[in-house]
Amino acid sequence: MFALAGKRIWVAGHNGMVGRAVMRALESRDCTLLTAPRSTTDLTRQADVEDWLATHKPDAVIVCAARVGGILANDSYPADFIYDNLMIEANIIHAAFKTGVEKLLFLGSSCIYPKNAAQPMTEAALLTGALEATNEWHAIAKIAGIKLCQAYRKQHGADFISAMPTNLYGPFDNFDLQSSHVIPALMRKCHEAKTAAQADMEVWGSGKVMREFLHVDDCAAGIVYLLENYSDMEHVNLGTGEDVTIIELAETIKAVIGFDGALTFDASKPDGTPRKLLDVSKIHALGWQHKNSLKDGLAQTYQWYLENRSK
Repeated sequence: MFALAGKRIWVAGHNGMVGRAVMRALESRDCTLLTAPRSTTDLTRQADVEDWLATHKPDAVIVCAARVGGILANDSYPADFIYDNLMIEANIIHAAFKTGVEKLLFLGSSCIYPKNAAQPMTEAALLTGALEATNEWHAIAKIAGIKLCQAYRKQHGADFISAMPTNLYGPFDNFDLQSSHVIPALMRKCHEAKTAAQADMEVWGSGKVMREFLHVDDCAAGIVYLLENYSDMEHVNLGTGEDVTIIELAETIKAVIGFDGALTFDASKPDGTPRKLLDVSKIHALGWQHKNSLKDGLAQTYQWYLENRSK
């Protein structure tokens, strides 16, 4: 077990949705939290990262920093997604090794798995088939991050691990319709449809694909749990083990928001992978499970959106 008491922990990407949740999860622990503001440290620049780590000397690093986005953003900016993510992870992981960081956790994404992987997807499904075309650039970068951690563990004995979360949502999510993931996009569309008394609301795709969703606070709890209790070569899936169709998701969001209009589905828009459900038996065997139901998590997220949308 990696005891957090007295440790100096750098949460890379502390201003993002996941980074903020990890910071909240660690606030009650007897540890010192370190951050590297974007204004002073560009994580895509090797010299910046090496200088920061050499100066601040954290005992542990949690790599939440990444370029993220939904289908439209991934498909529109493939060069940005692969370059930025490769640079961020390579710089942090290499500099962490050089400066003697005791433990590092790299956060990936369930997009690493093949488009047609058997469901639910086990950790062993990695690199067994072709990726989903709309986000393969992001996926390749995340796969490289996993392999970097494994390589430093194999060659140098570094205690570097990886966690693969499913689709996340919650406070501080991105609600911009051009770059957001499905939950914040639907939530904003539904809120605006209700406010404008629209008769219907458009949903991208057929609505028939299935997705798994994890509240970001559950994700953060899982990250901290793995940091404390896991040390091995293979990455670990982090999810609920439960999924819903996009139709079911949209109907639940409608109920949470109180929108009585109809749903219309634009089948000309991409659906992405037919189904993405993680096999979470490994993390369950380690002793961790999520706490928030999807409906409760959506209600909490909508309340946060109402209180913060003007910002």
